[in-house]
Amino acid sequence: MSEKKLSKYRLRKEALEYHSSGRKGKIEVVSTKPFSSQKDLSLAYTPGVAIPCLEIEKDPHAATEYTAKGNLVGVITNGSAVLGLGNIGALAGKPVMEGKGILFKKFADIDVFDIELNISDPKEFVEVVKTMEPTFGGINLEDIKAPECFYIEEELKKSMNIPVFHDDQHGTAIISSAGLLNGLEIAGKKIEDIKIVIIGAGAAGLSSARLYLDLGANPENLFMVDSKGVLRIGRGDEDKNKYKKPFFRKTDAKTLGDIIEGADVFAGFSAKGVLKKSMVKKMASHPLIFAMANPDPEITYEDAKEARPDAIIATGRSDYPNQINNVLGFPYIFRGALDVEATTINNEMKLAAVYSLAELAKSEVPEEVKKKYDNEPLEFGTEYIIPKPFDPRVLYFTASAVAEAAMKTGVAKKEIDIDKYREKLRGKIDWTRNMMRNIYSKAKKNKKRIVFPEGENQKIIWAASELAVDGIATPILLVKDKEKTIELFKETHHSHKGIEFIEYKNSEYYNYFVEEYYKLRQRKGITKRKAIRDMQDRYFFAPMMVKLGLADTIVGGVEAAYPFVLRPALKIIGPEPGKSQVVSGLHWIKYKNKDIFITDTAVNTNPNREELVDIVSNGIEALTRFGFVPRVAMLSYSNFGSVITPCVSKLEKVIGDVKNMYPNIEIEGPMHADLALDFERLKEFYSFANLSKAPNLLVCPDLNSANISMLLLTKLSKANIIGPIMEGFDKPVQLVNRTSSVRNIINLAAISSVDSK
Repeated sequence: MSEKKLSKYRLRKEALEYHSSGRKGKIEVVSTKPFSSQKDLSLAYTPGVAIPCLEIEKDPHAATEYTAKGNLVGVITNGSAVLGLGNIGALAGKPVMEGKGILFKKFADIDVFDIELNISDPKEFVEVVKTMEPTFGGINLEDIKAPECFYIEEELKKSMNIPVFHDDQHGTAIISSAGLLNGLEIAGKKIEDIKIVIIGAGAAGLSSARLYLDLGANPENLFMVDSKGVLRIGRGDEDKNKYKKPFFRKTDAKTLGDIIEGADVFAGFSAKGVLKKSMVKKMASHPLIFAMANPDPEITYEDAKEARPDAIIATGRSDYPNQINNVLGFPYIFRGALDVEATTINNEMKLAAVYSLAELAKSEVPEEVKKKYDNEPLEFGTEYIIPKPFDPRVLYFTASAVAEAAMKTGVAKKEIDIDKYREKLRGKIDWTRNMMRNIYSKAKKNKKRIVFPEGENQKIIWAASELAVDGIATPILLVKDKEKTIELFKETHHSHKGIEFIEYKNSEYYNYFVEEYYKLRQRKGITKRKAIRDMQDRYFFAPMMVKLGLADTIVGGVEAAYPFVLRPALKIIGPEPGKSQVVSGLHWIKYKNKDIFITDTAVNTNPNREELVDIVSNGIEALTRFGFVPRVAMLSYSNFGSVITPCVSKLEKVIGDVKNMYPNIEIEGPMHADLALDFERLKEFYSFANLSKAPNLLVCPDLNSANISMLLLTKLSKANIIGPIMEGFDKPVQLVNRTSSVRNIINLAAISSVDSK
């Protein structure tokens, strides 16, 4: 078997296994509300469900409040033009529609019902879909052949009061238009001056042609080619297809080979191999070649580059630069349309999506996105004219642009604050933004000086730049060479404005730090020679800056093992005198809109009674600073003394000690972890428990149980986690690790700022 045949065999086998293994297909319906008791049943169904029904009867708009309608899209097909497979029928197209549902959910958190209709007559199709308006917030038409698809969309848009969008028409048009704008900018050409040749006069080709004209292309310089050749006046079929008619031109050219000469842009929506190298050589300088046929383009990337090294090339494939992928469009267009309850998706909304994607491609690509693409450079240029499909920023760039355009053009039933909406969308892709919003706000009101010992690290450079630009803090970077570090900022396109740099080995503070460190530790085994050597270490130099008031906080550890950063901080800064004898690590968990904190997950191996009291105290103080009302559960394998062991007795004593320290704090236990997370069950079986609501601070008896729990949560749940957040130091210290993301570093820096006095 040839390698090509073997590859196809493997793909077939893997694809069938993917779709059939476990639960069949790719989707399921999941309840969004609790449903585990008789009370839940009475609310979800009879008699409770009658109440929202009556509210909707009084006010139909209430459906978006009490049902999923406002976030539900119908993906509807008749299977007449499925991918590159043709008219395979509605049922055979179902795997594609399920896949579309996954994309909606993954990229824009939109729910989908896929609907496959055995209807070939376009009028009948329209009549059936019209009846579905009460169910959906929007309709995504999919895989319907041309020209019927044009009629169907037109008629549904006339008669339905919700967005109707045929993705095969508009998706590729929008994405390729964004690439077109950026490609022309790189090539130094203006859209009104260029010659465009489009091959493929079906749904995508005709819609793209119309959108290119809306962007400013000259109609006389835009030519289309279908299966019969160039659309030219005199061909004899100008009036047979009203959708093609506007694109017939007065020209002598009959074939693609004729019309391609001098073209600045080739846009392909046709079939494999129709564009030859000889044709590419006849194009204008720095041509744009968008070969978008799937799975095989009109010309391969390699052949196009060989024929014209100066070409800017895009395809529909993920294994080459500049993938024109519809997933960059439809999820976010619908997200914006649904969130303002738009009655349609108009041309202005589509253009807003185009411009937002073009703009995003010019902005700096986050490290997290680059990692998804094997650390490709991903910088605006000939091989990066369009954002990558897995760039989560498309959500807030495009959805907000679409929503704003809907409001400006009067098709939105709901007015929203676009800045707040954009921030809300950012929270959807960066879950920590919602968790951290109050802390960011507090940090900005009282900016602190944060010292980062690893000032030349790429992650720290990125984090420091964002902290400074957003006004969250004033970063101080410890570096070996200031000028070289500033060059790193420039090379990675990060601003160094508002950042301080200290060459710690040659610092004016060095001798002063040696003396003060020696005084601090001379009766604890530190000699003068050791003090000199330690102060050459950035992990000792940084906490001395905090100790002596030259910085407010320290954030470090991205290049070192945990103890190498923790030990110097403990020696120099130490626990808060008179309040805590230990430092501890706290993890902040967001799960199903609940905020839960677990401690101690980072420092104390087997704390005694006094140490455990300090760990609880650290957690209570932290939650209070973060704006939460602490409610404490002491976790154990025993429920309220069901098993008595020395460990359980210790926990009971800790509860008493904490009550004496904090008379107004609710604390209970010992209890099982699952009971702490199920408040109704807790009150049902232990009505005496002194908790008014579910506990939000869970205290583990030792490091073993806490750390294992956190790691399991990280891998086995969909919980969002920040931490460890260090508590109990005399002055704020936050530790990160080698795997920390830039966002986690920024979050811990902001927390450190708020912790600072």
